[in-house]
Amino acid sequence: MFIEIEADSSVPIYLQLAQQIIEGVAKGELKPGDSLPSVRAFAADLGMNMHTVNKAYHFLEEKEFIQIVPKKGVFIHEKSIRPANGNDLDRLKKELRPLIGEALCLKLSTEELNELLTEIVRDIKGGTR
Repeated sequence: MFIEIEADSSVPIYLQLAQQIIEGVAKGELKPGDSLPSVRAFAADLGMNMHTVNKAYHFLEEKEFIQIVPKKGVFIHEKSIRPANGNDLDRLKKELRPLIGEALCLKLSTEELNELLTEIVRDIKGGTR
């Protein structure tokens, strides 16, 4: 899996890292049980601060995308691919709402939003970037 961090992005680096790991799971590049590098090793590989990787890992652990097992390592969580529950749907709705509001301010129609969503899903599932 290739990680690409945009230093000049308005998206915090820890979040870019977390989002790319989530996308790796969605694409099937990372599977439940796969191990990830330690915080120290990942930070060294990516040339970033250990605290940034640690923050990304804790963010992912909170959302059950990874499991941190003391003395054993970091693994893609067995629940990383699962049916959404009510809490998942509520969180996604809350996170998507500002983006949809912005899209509406940019005069995107419901049809254009649906097309955009379909394109993004196709891009992720197709594995193209």
